[in-house]
Order: sequence, then structure tokens, then C-alpha cells
Amino acid sequence: MTPPRVAVIGGGIAGAAAAFYLAERADVVLLEAESTLAYHTTGRSAALLFESYGSQGIRPLTSASRAFLDNPPPGLADFPFLSPRGGMLVGGEQQTGALEQWEADAKRQGAWVELLDADKARQICSALRPEMLTGAVWEPGAADIDVAAVHQAFVRGARRWGAEIRVSSPVKAMEKTTGGWRLRVGDETLTAQVVVNAAGAWGDEVARMAGLGPMGITPMRRTVFMVPGHDDYRSWPLVASIEMGWYFKPDGVQLLCSLSEENPSPPCDARPEPIDIALAIERINQATTLGIRSVRSSWTGLRTFAPDREMVIGFDPRTEGFFWLVGQGGTGIQTSPGAGELTASLVLDSEVPTRLVDHGFDAAVVAPERFV
Repeated sequence: MTPPRVAVIGGGIAGAAAAFYLAERADVVLLEAESTLAYHTTGRSAALLFESYGSQGIRPLTSASRAFLDNPPPGLADFPFLSPRGGMLVGGEQQTGALEQWEADAKRQGAWVELLDADKARQICSALRPEMLTGAVWEPGAADIDVAAVHQAFVRGARRWGAEIRVSSPVKAMEKTTGGWRLRVGDETLTAQVVVNAAGAWGDEVARMAGLGPMGITPMRRTVFMVPGHDDYRSWPLVASIEMGWYFKPDGVQLLCSLSEENPSPPCDARPEPIDIALAIERINQATTLGIRSVRSSWTGLRTFAPDREMVIGFDPRTEGFFWLVGQGGTGIQTSPGAGELTASLVLDSEVPTRLVDHGFDAAVVAPERFV
């Protein structure tokens, strides 16, 4: 039996994971518009595996992804993907309810978290100002992710299964045919039975090329920057406000910081705004004794969200053979194995893997039908 031809549009973490899981049983071509893979959001992620972070559909995919990230298939990884870090969400007196709600939601999903008082939180990160702190939610199992290594593992695995991976290959037009899709890629025409739209911030633009209405995907800017740190900081976890107004975490002897902003943006090669960096420094200095004064480097990525802040994963009900894999909302790295496995199973088998169901995943939560 001839394997189906699948065109994956987008070479970030979502597209690479989909290509990897599909390529074992399908004829896959991955198309990336830029000259390098993972140029945009994936390459600018401050990735942390944070199982208590995310929505109803995201948390189970994160939990289901941990097995791959802890123990990747043989031959795909030269180094471990994860390194211990821990994650701590902090708040003052007015945020006590939010901390308790986060803990309850996380435990309901099965994440290992603990509610701490101010003294215990300061034992973990001594820079927190006691007058600004009432308590914290502590996730000791949160871990740093080597994003480049995970992405390269998917690419390496996809190629071993025979996938064709093309860079500098923007899709310029798409046409529905009797047997699938005809795509104009540069000066060339390709055909595929299934198109997987993993184009991130450009997801709705790809849909428009296919003659479909948008899903309402909104790209949101988020800026990250590095400041001088100290050897004493190396053991600190990621520390974030429970209201997601700022965060910081050690990166070697530097600190990686962010305002955690979500400012709508058109799809673009985003660049930092000085005001976002200045506001982040002000908020972090108010909450801590770090006294940040200078910035060494900065960058900005676009995190994409559907209107209900859940991912969009599944076939579009308005036409045959068009599959959505967008709206990761900043969790695309930590959910990539689960989302890639789900994509391959829905495309090739029309079913949700039992392993994901066992983690509490409900495909209806992410299905495109909820918007069309």
C-alpha cells in the first residue's frame, strides 16, 4: 500500500515533531520559508518543562511529553534534553487565592506541586523581598529544556524515516484537487494528500491560501533579555509572579528575564521594544533585591493563541485534507512530543493515542470544530 503524501508547512518545533511522528508511515515533505529551521519562535524560547503551566488541553500534552523528553529514542539525542531547574510562582497577600487555585488545578491534572509560605519560598530564592511575598507554588520537577537538541532530534529522526526537509521554501499558493492539494513552492509545484498547517504566527495566512477562513489565531509578542548574574544564582529555579507579570531564571552566571508580556502583533520577525525591558526590570526590582541595572542581550518571539487559549489540532471540517497544528501559546516546546504523536495518529489513524487519553487528554478541547 502506497503511504500517503503529507506536506508539513513550518519548520519550527511543531512542524518538526509532526514530521518525525508522521514519517514512519507517510511520505513527508517539510516546507520552511526561512533559510534555517526554527528561525522564529522556537529559536527564541526560554523553554522550561512546567507541567502545572497551561490550559486544560495543554497540561495533559505536557505530562504525556515528559517520557520522550526524559528518555528520547535511541540515536536521536547526543545529550540529555532536560536539566533540573524547578519552577516557583510567587504572590503577595492579594494573590493568595490565585496561588491556591493554581495549586488545585495542577494537582487535579496530576502535576507535583506544593504550596509554600513566604519563609520557605525565600529559602529557595533568597532575593525575594519578604514585604512583597505571602506565598508560592513550588514545582520541584520543572526542568530546563535544551530546545535546539529537541528540535534537532525531531529533524534527525524524520530524515531517518525518509522525510524530505526543505528550507527557503515558502508556500506561495495552494489549490484543492480531487486527490488532495497542489502547492506552489517557489517555482515548483508539489502535490500532497494532506497539508499540516504548523506555520505558527502565519497559521491563519496559510489557511487563507487554502481558501479557508481564519481560526482567529493571534500572535503575541514576548521579549526576553539577559542581565548580569552571579555564581550564587545557579541553583535558583525559574521564579515568576502568579499573575504572569514578570519572571527570571538563571542561565549560567546570567539571569534570563522577561515581562511576560502578551502584546498582539502581525506575523513578523519581531524585535524587542525598550519599554518592555524597562518595565520588566522595574517589576523584578520591586519584587526582589536583585537591583538589575544593565542588559547584555535581548530578543523577541511571537507566541500564538487561539481565542480560547487552547491549541488547535485536527482536520478542518470545511474541507478534506487540511490539518491544523497551531496556537501553542508558549507551550510548543514542552508539548511537542505529545502534539506530534497526536497529529500523526489523527492524520493516519483518525484516532487519539491511548497513551494521551491515559494522561487525561480530550481531543475535543483542541479540535478545530469548536470555531467553525
